[in-house]
Amino acid sequence: MSSTSDLPPAMSSMWRAVKRGYEAEPSLLMVAFGLSLLAALPDALLALWLKFLADGVLGARRGMVMTASVGLGVSAAATWFLRVTSDRTQRRFRERLTIALESHVARLQASVATIEHHERSEYLDRLAVLRNQVFVLDHMYWSLFTTCAWILRLGVTIALLVSIHPALALLAVFALPTVLTSTWRPGVERAAEEQGASANRLARHLFDVATTAPPGKEVRVTRIGPRLVTERREAWERWYGPVAAARKASAAWHALGWTFFGLAYVAAVVFVTSALKTTPGNVLLVLAAGARLSAYIAATVGEIGFLRGIWLDGSRRLAWLEDYAASLVHDADAPVPEQLKEGIRFEHVSFSYPGTERLVLDDVNLHLAPGSVVAIVGENGAGKTTLVKLLCRLYQPASGRILVDGVHLAHMPADQWRSRISGAFQDFFRFEFKARDGVGVGDVPHIDDAPAVSAAVNRAGANDVVEQLAHGLDTQLGPTWPEGVEISFGQWQKLALARGFMREHPLLLVLDEPTAALDAETEHALFERYAAAARKGPGAGREATSDADGRITILVSHRFSTVRMADFIVVLDGARVVESGTHEALMAKHGQYAELYGIQATAYR
Repeated sequence: MSSTSDLPPAMSSMWRAVKRGYEAEPSLLMVAFGLSLLAALPDALLALWLKFLADGVLGARRGMVMTASVGLGVSAAATWFLRVTSDRTQRRFRERLTIALESHVARLQASVATIEHHERSEYLDRLAVLRNQVFVLDHMYWSLFTTCAWILRLGVTIALLVSIHPALALLAVFALPTVLTSTWRPGVERAAEEQGASANRLARHLFDVATTAPPGKEVRVTRIGPRLVTERREAWERWYGPVAAARKASAAWHALGWTFFGLAYVAAVVFVTSALKTTPGNVLLVLAAGARLSAYIAATVGEIGFLRGIWLDGSRRLAWLEDYAASLVHDADAPVPEQLKEGIRFEHVSFSYPGTERLVLDDVNLHLAPGSVVAIVGENGAGKTTLVKLLCRLYQPASGRILVDGVHLAHMPADQWRSRISGAFQDFFRFEFKARDGVGVGDVPHIDDAPAVSAAVNRAGANDVVEQLAHGLDTQLGPTWPEGVEISFGQWQKLALARGFMREHPLLLVLDEPTAALDAETEHALFERYAAAARKGPGAGREATSDADGRITILVSHRFSTVRMADFIVVLDGARVVESGTHEALMAKHGQYAELYGIQATAYR
């Protein structure tokens, strides 16, 4: 269950968001704010012009009548002109700011060194709310400007009432309950929505499963559609039930506050007309200003409610994401080596995923020699992929350390370290770009380098995929795009493998079951060719850089026919390293590796 208690304070978060808006569009922000305030004045002075008009007509004072008439005309025209000008200026400001805010949020998430915020449920809930709000977070500025304008109207109106009698200022005091309920109410409702965020996410997920193409075949074959609809409704009810109850209770208190103010307004009118010896114009001013006071208070507390319930919450989540990203930026100034000389060493490394106590890696000690091909094997859940994540700095070890050429990996800037890593993963992403770009993003500086892309495709054995595409590497992938085509899972996987081979001189190449969709024979041939090329040294061409830069290749695979070609094999079981060595040495030990290899070899025979 996600909580908002550890989010940054609301007002400081809003101030940070305002400063970000000013940094993005300083001139437009100031003009939009100034126009919002100017647009408030003509409307607030309407009660004054009515007072002058009544006193002028009843007192036969022609000059006062003319003044009131001109004032009413100018107010009407100025209200329309300033409102139109203000709205158009704010619209332009918000459109430009929306792009800046969306880019800022995307950049923040991409800059976070780890992926913990993508895997912890409470962070996912928080980010889900932020993603929904970032597209309308620009409205916070409009709401803030509008709130200031309503407050200005309130100030002018109260000043007019006080000019009749100081006691009329008490109307503003009697309005405080409506202000309090309006600021309290959205927070209560938002807390209820936040508590049910997981159920709401589940409802959306089930809706996507029931209505989108990828799961469509299995949904129909398994006839799970009605069940999805039922479970989606139940998840939605789990979210909406507490939200509706919170809204009902807060609405009752809000109505009570408005009843309190309404009685005070009636008393003020009776007081002016019965207890004060005053002019008809003053009575008309109280009627007009008092009536507008209630409208102004309603508008003000409504905007404050929006700020409190949505826009301030959005700014708080944005501030949290900024702080979270900043908290993971440590003093990392150790240079990433140009080549590996000592290799990579794990020293007593342990790790458990956030929110859990179960160790996924427990006291791991390893030395990965430079220029070697290292295979990691073990049952599902043994910690193979976790070890790869630690090497890629997607997580930090809970204890112990990882040394690269004797230097603590945590002391190296994450982005610089990752610029020397290449990889292909089993859970790869399907980039629905042109095929050339889908491969080229593996090394962004060379994304437009046609020979580099072609070489990566060749190393991945993906030439057959490209040859089947209508326009070769210029083919748009993804059937939902104009002229886009769908390809099989295995073809997507080969292109992902090519993406992993884009970088020419990585220090670490990670291959985490990237060919699971291929048959064992194809996988074996592919990696045998790659491993052989990697060991030939600088004279063997683009692939053969292992001896030159000490590249370490990490291979995770369930297929022991592929694993046996590695220089060094690590066997994980129960979060620990139980065996390590060459294929021949491990077979001679007749331990766990030999047993697993024998079982798989028998199955193949």
